[in-house]
Amino acid sequence: MVIFGLPERGRGRELRHHVVPFRSEPPDQFESRPFLLGSRVKNLRTILIPDVLSALKDGARLIDTANAYCNEKAVGRAMKKSGLLREEIFLETKLWPTFYTDADAVDKTLARLDTDYIDLLLIHQPAGDYVAGYRLMEKAYKEGKVRAIGLSNFNEEQIKEILSICEVKPTILQTEVHPYAQQKELKAFLAENGMVIQAWYPLGHADKGLLEEPLFTRLAAKYGKSNVQIILRWHIQAGNVVIPGSKNPAHIHDNFDVFDFALTDAEMQEITTLNKDKRYYEVTEDKLAAFATMFPPVEDQK
Repeated sequence: MVIFGLPERGRGRELRHHVVPFRSEPPDQFESRPFLLGSRVKNLRTILIPDVLSALKDGARLIDTANAYCNEKAVGRAMKKSGLLREEIFLETKLWPTFYTDADAVDKTLARLDTDYIDLLLIHQPAGDYVAGYRLMEKAYKEGKVRAIGLSNFNEEQIKEILSICEVKPTILQTEVHPYAQQKELKAFLAENGMVIQAWYPLGHADKGLLEEPLFTRLAAKYGKSNVQIILRWHIQAGNVVIPGSKNPAHIHDNFDVFDFALTDAEMQEITTLNKDKRYYEVTEDKLAAFATMFPPVEDQK
């Protein structure tokens, strides 16, 4: 997967991105960078240079990948081929559980990406010795190799565990969020602890029932948009960092065309009523155990 986001300002006074906390200074000097919308591309062990270049050309500036996606080398090449300065791109990646105890895991990730620093590094799964993995990220942060750290797929109790032992607080949680699983309680907990939510599966894993909800169809007709664009606009106004999945350049372009309208408060409230606490990705003990012993072929990628 590769996720793309835009850091520029949108039409009028609106920022094109929700503010994602990050630390480029010591923890007591907390600042913000604007990021909001991304595009998720899943393509393991495949050259993704055209996908990344297409997104960057369309204005994307946030790239999210991971050790497990086995495309970090291609991402690094695409960033250089884009002609953009490194500081114009916000690079996010994730450590895989079987690398949490490897002292050189961050350095090897940097080498694959062919970059001197990572803007945001996440623990990918709460599997294996994730505390050791978090310590590894803290060390990289203190050494200036990583500018912010966070978590992916952690539940509230697991986040509390990290908060109880950490020296550098996580800034973001990447997890499943969409109109059928709005995660209100989790978002409130994150806000209390200075964290924000980054939504993957923001379209409910392309569930036809969700995408074709009559409410979204009605709003799409009103604003001259697609149902998908209505859902993405809801995410933005709900304060979610949203990363819809696509490797289709036309779809990526359309995903960014959501800044020339705004849903009313009443419409936002209507969408709130769609929540079912329905998840499409379920974490099981067996799945986590498998993650803890799986070694992605990171060195086989081209």
